[in-house]
Amino acid sequence: MTKDEWITALQEELQSILHYWMHYAVDHRYGGFAGKIDHADTVYPLAPKGVVLNTRILWSFSAAYRLTGNGAYLLYADRAFRYLCDHFLDQQYGGVYWTVDYQGRPLDTKKQVYAQAFALYAFTEYYKSCRQESALQLAVGLYRLIEQHSFDTNRTGYFEAFDRTWKPLADMRLSEKDANEQKTLNTHLHVMEAYSNLFRIFPDRQLGQSLRMLLHNFLHDFINPGTGHLNLFFGQDWQLKSSLVSFGHDIEAAWLLPEAALALQDDLLLAACNRSAIQLAEASIPAVDADGGLWYEWSPPEGWVKEKHWWPQAEAMVGFFNAWEISGKEKYLRYAINSWTFIKKYLVDGQTGEWLWGIDAGYAVMLHEDKAGLWKCPYHNSRACIEMIKRLENITTLP
Repeated sequence: MTKDEWITALQEELQSILHYWMHYAVDHRYGGFAGKIDHADTVYPLAPKGVVLNTRILWSFSAAYRLTGNGAYLLYADRAFRYLCDHFLDQQYGGVYWTVDYQGRPLDTKKQVYAQAFALYAFTEYYKSCRQESALQLAVGLYRLIEQHSFDTNRTGYFEAFDRTWKPLADMRLSEKDANEQKTLNTHLHVMEAYSNLFRIFPDRQLGQSLRMLLHNFLHDFINPGTGHLNLFFGQDWQLKSSLVSFGHDIEAAWLLPEAALALQDDLLLAACNRSAIQLAEASIPAVDADGGLWYEWSPPEGWVKEKHWWPQAEAMVGFFNAWEISGKEKYLRYAINSWTFIKKYLVDGQTGEWLWGIDAGYAVMLHEDKAGLWKCPYHNSRACIEMIKRLENITTLP
């Protein structure tokens, strides 16, 4: 596969992914986008609508428009932006709700910081695509709310979740599978991602300090110096509360960390993040199967979970390619190419488009999982296509 062949394949796949959402996911009756579509492409019109899904739709169409100039993508970004503003924004207490019902009425009004970060991320990307000032103001406002309510001024880091009025919650979990702890890798990773995106267009001194502190947390708290993996769950005082390894998060952080340092334009910090990127990529290699797919997780005493979900594969392609760009070691490029090969063979739905949720250890498709839903969104896969197109266009040739 040549560089140009890979770019063309990624362009076609990005178009296919977004076409699926344009064709199947628009809610023409109640507004916005459908809250759930199952594996058989059946739309559930009365399903709740999640803020993670809707902000990721906004980010994906905004970023795709910026890459391609396709005006249709901007129209769908406009639709997502309006729906978020009309139904997910809490006009009284600030921030965004976790879910609304199918008619757009508030359902779960908690303020999960992870969700605030994705709204910030999406509003920033939308502003970059159309320069609508209200989107930038919303992004900056969310940044200030996160700092006001979530930042731990005593020990650094960000607390996980609050009720509608920004009071602490007893159950802070992002999902049922997560530990109920006050500080988590997943939330910090996406706060960092959002702050990086905002800082590029809003180079505020305090925002830069916040982003720099987040990178310090990653380099000194989240990355386990013994294993090279990311520590996932912590108590308030940074007491480690979990031994679970999430390979998708390892390889995702492997490229998001250098991106944050690049936003800050700090060469010393970039060098440190590049070293960590290689460390995280190396730590992910034992979870790469012979078919190129990345296993889901590992923990004692349960051991391996050898399912291959869609999002770790998307992150593996970018994360390993980034490791090749940093190090020049062709083994990382091979892992990235093999990841793309796995995606095409096992995850891309050649009938209607989009990607399947994943396959289990026996290569059976996970039919019980959504094709679109509270967590299944056009973000990891569209972002991987966009990121890889940009990176490939910046190199001369593949070895």
